[in-house]
Amino acid sequence: MKKNVLKICSLAVLGLFFSCSEENYEKDSVLESENLNQELLTTKQINDGIKSTLEQTGQFYWKDASLQMLWSATQHGSNIVTIGYGSSQNDFEKTSSKAIGIEEEILKIIRDNETSSSEKTLIYKDPVLNIIDVIIKDQSTLALLRQNNHVRYIEPGDYKFFQFEQENGTNKSSSSGSSGCGYESESLSSSDYTTITPNAKVPWNFYKHNIPTAWNTSTGAGITIGVIDSGVSPNQSLLGSNFNNGSSSGRSVQKYGTYVDSAWPWSTSTDGPNDKCGHGTSMTATATAPRNNKGLPVGVAYNANLISYRAASNVVLEGYHEQKGVQNAFVGLGNNSSVKIISMSMGHIFSVGRIEDGVRYANNRGKLIFCAGGTSTSFTNFVGVIFPAWMSETVAVTGIKEGSGYNKCSNCHSGSTIDFTVVMERSSSGNSAPVLSYYENQTDYVGGSSVATATTAGIAALVWAKNPSWTKTQVLNKLKQSASLYPNKNSDYGYGNINAALAVQ
Repeated sequence: MKKNVLKICSLAVLGLFFSCSEENYEKDSVLESENLNQELLTTKQINDGIKSTLEQTGQFYWKDASLQMLWSATQHGSNIVTIGYGSSQNDFEKTSSKAIGIEEEILKIIRDNETSSSEKTLIYKDPVLNIIDVIIKDQSTLALLRQNNHVRYIEPGDYKFFQFEQENGTNKSSSSGSSGCGYESESLSSSDYTTITPNAKVPWNFYKHNIPTAWNTSTGAGITIGVIDSGVSPNQSLLGSNFNNGSSSGRSVQKYGTYVDSAWPWSTSTDGPNDKCGHGTSMTATATAPRNNKGLPVGVAYNANLISYRAASNVVLEGYHEQKGVQNAFVGLGNNSSVKIISMSMGHIFSVGRIEDGVRYANNRGKLIFCAGGTSTSFTNFVGVIFPAWMSETVAVTGIKEGSGYNKCSNCHSGSTIDFTVVMERSSSGNSAPVLSYYENQTDYVGGSSVATATTAGIAALVWAKNPSWTKTQVLNKLKQSASLYPNKNSDYGYGNINAALAVQ
């Protein structure tokens, strides 16, 4: 075939057909070099492949999957494909006119090679990042795109690992649809808090990090923390109209929503900022709940400002709209000049390119980003530190048990990319950290690497408020220097527990 194409083109007008012959030759060469195995892998085979890679290397990227596996995953994910493009691996922002040309180049490859060309190809083009979402059905199209120098990554846009695990019977007792969620309230044991003026409850674990002593120097005033999670409860006024209750004053709370609750990929209407899970309420409360006069738990940085994003329905970021919602939340916070710190206690067991781009975008704008190292049941305890906490642009945090030495909490992950730990599980009762409930005038307990992350973000706000002219690097260095294992870094627990009182000196 290649010889025929070259011969025909050479007999034509040279200037008109030379590029044509070169393009056909390259296409055929690419397809011949790829193993176009069109046997559709089952979701069990794909999931087993992902788990095998995680067990061997600790991380999974779709770029390392076979073409057959990538194509099969897109087939099982409504044929939605996310493409990150650019003139280099670091070219992920739309900062030059080259992006438009590259985008058109990629779309032309898809249109020219998809047999179902009459169907709509483009689902979404991002206005800020070099990302498009498209429909691709032909394996040969994926092969051509994979070898294009302007494609940074190409990934299934809606492959639902945990849903398929349940459908395959691997995880019959749990669903990602409720991961980390709950509206429960629980009365606090009197041994799990100390009451301080004006009638606020200080969680027992705050004393393990000398947070109350740090309040004599800093309370987080003037610093804005952005929390990316499932939103904030409309039923908890201490995270709304009473955000300035008690000894908390002069601060603001803003709530946004980037999550689209729809199975239809073309949908763009979000379902608002309100928490419909419970997890986001717990995280925002841990970091910023007021030092109140209502007899309820106080947050670490009780005079810090809060910007909350409802970016996903729960903590497992495996759906198209959840991943897109988180990406947009990072971009939104990255573009907000008042935001210093971002806390996210959600993630996935494998890398998601669009979220990675969002993290890098916010990081490039000076944001100090804290991410949860992972909390799970025995179903995924083979996984080490989850994504995006393993990224170099984020600060990874996990939870440990009370007592001497370092022992991770019952369901917490650990690993070499962990930076800090927070004590959040009692050795005697097993109770975790007290926190505001989803409902007004009620309390609850919350644990895992999630609360550890929000706690650390709050401590960072105390440090930054004490040193408002500092950069994120200076703040992070101070946190490290104030941690129990510094200057050494443990292979599972990083620099260990931060001494907040020392960090604000």
